[in-house]
Amino acid sequence: MVNKRRTPINPKLQAVSDYAYILIGSAIVAIAFNLFLLPNRIASGGVSGISTITYDLFGIEPAFVQWGFNIPLFILGILLLGGMKYGAKTLVGTIFLPYVVLLTRHLEPATSDPLLGALFGGIGVGLGLGIVFRANASTGGTDLAAQIIHKYTGLSLGACVFILDGLIVATSAVVFSIELALYALIALFVTGKTIDLVQMGVGYSKVAYIISNDQDAVRQTILTDLDRGVTKLSAYGGYTEEERPVLMCVVHQNEVNKLKQMVKAVDPKAFVVVTNATEVLGEGFKLQ
Repeated sequence: MVNKRRTPINPKLQAVSDYAYILIGSAIVAIAFNLFLLPNRIASGGVSGISTITYDLFGIEPAFVQWGFNIPLFILGILLLGGMKYGAKTLVGTIFLPYVVLLTRHLEPATSDPLLGALFGGIGVGLGLGIVFRANASTGGTDLAAQIIHKYTGLSLGACVFILDGLIVATSAVVFSIELALYALIALFVTGKTIDLVQMGVGYSKVAYIISNDQDAVRQTILTDLDRGVTKLSAYGGYTEEERPVLMCVVHQNEVNKLKQMVKAVDPKAFVVVTNATEVLGEGFKLQ
C-alpha cells in the first residue's frame, strides 16, 4: 500500500474553514427551528426549547430569549470553568444562531404536522450542530450549563444534559401537552442520531477477525490481492489452550464479500467474524 503524505493545512485556512462551518451550521439550526420546531410547539431541549415555551406563554421573540440565556451562560462558563475554554468560536455560534432565528422569523412553517415537524426539525438541528461540532465549537446554551453542573455536583456530563433537557421537555408537557412533549423526545432522538451521522459519516467500515489453520497464506492474499493491512493478534483456544493467532483486517463495506471469498479460497474451514467499525482513521480510510 502506498504511503501518501498530506500537505499540512494552513492554520489561517483552517480557521476560515472552522468559522464557515460555525456560520453554516448555526444557520441550518436556526432555519430548522423556525420552519419545523417553533410553529409546531416542539420544545426539544436546550435553550431553543426554553424559547419555544416562553414564546407561547409570553410572546417573547425566541431570539431574545436565546441571547438572554446563551450570553450569560457563556460568561459563567468562562468564570466558573476557567479561562477562555470555549473560545471565540463558541461565542460566534452563541451570538450568530439567535441572530439567524431573528432574521428568518417570518418564514412560512414547512408543516403543521407535529410528527413531521419533530422528524425534520430534529434532522435539521442535528445536521447544523454536527457541522458546528466539526469545527470544535458549540452554540453554547444548556451544554455550558451542563458543564457547570457537572463540575460542582460530580454528576456525569451525560446525566447533566439529560436532566436539563428532561426538565425542558417535562415543562413543555405542562405548558403544551403530553403529546407534544412526546414529539419533542422524538426530535431529541433524531437530533442525536443525525449528529452522529454528520460526525462519523455514512460509510461504515467493517472489521474482520479471521482464525485459520493456514494463516500465513490468508495474510499474504489479503496483503497482496486485497491491498489491505493485516494485524496478527495473540490468542489461545479456550478448549485446547493452544495458541491460535487471530488476523484482524479493516475493509470498506464493498470489500467485505471479496474478503470472504478470498479467505474461503485459501482455507474453506477458516472461521471469520465480520463486525461494524463506526469510524476508522488512518491510511486507506479517513485522514485527519
